[in-house]
Amino acid sequence: MSRCLSLLCLLLSLFVTTAHAHAAAPRTFAEAKKAGWKLYAANPVEFYCGCRFAGNKVDLKSCGYVPRKNAQRAGRIEWEHIVPAWVIGHQRQCWQKGGRSNCSRSDLTYRLAEADLHNLVPSIGEVNGDRSNFGYGWLPQKPTQYGACPMVVDFKAKKAMPRPQVRGMVARTYFYMSERYGLRLSKQDKQMYAAWNKQYPVKPWELARNQKVACIMGRGNPYVGKVDLAACSPQGKR
Repeated sequence: MSRCLSLLCLLLSLFVTTAHAHAAAPRTFAEAKKAGWKLYAANPVEFYCGCRFAGNKVDLKSCGYVPRKNAQRAGRIEWEHIVPAWVIGHQRQCWQKGGRSNCSRSDLTYRLAEADLHNLVPSIGEVNGDRSNFGYGWLPQKPTQYGACPMVVDFKAKKAMPRPQVRGMVARTYFYMSERYGLRLSKQDKQMYAAWNKQYPVKPWELARNQKVACIMGRGNPYVGKVDLAACSPQGKR
């Protein structure tokens, strides 16, 4: 009897922990950005160039970044959707009836996708603006637009090529978002992301990030690896 009671208490504890983690999930993009600052507080490294940052100020020298055009925007951190909000919205009817603001206001699925922390990363503002809603792809240009930053944006082709260190994560994020929110991927994109997923396997930092995000969202990205929701605190932090 006591053994059964102990087991029941354990199961109840796991349920409560998972419920708390899920309850902490951001419901809007504004809430997601607030959670993002806390998520990266212990290791504030910008996504596309690897720059360090403090608060919303970027240490451009830490990654050899040289502003392409907008030095003011280059000096601040902005929150970037790996799968652009434009891509998410354009596959939904709400966008046709009023754009992003209408989707954020009236479409629950879009709102949840826009606030999904698995798809949100800190970016140098200038790079975020340059990338815009461009898709990712292989580009022949050498990465010289932003000094030593190995990011390439081709404005004519409307494509961006992220640095090698994050290409695998980009691929796994696209697969996750496609499966989670029913986003359509072209055959070409599927092939490229499959290649990136294989060529750039999951690293320890990506596993750690997946666990931290899972503790807030209540779920991990299965394309990255397994997570342990039981290890999350009631506040959604490890």
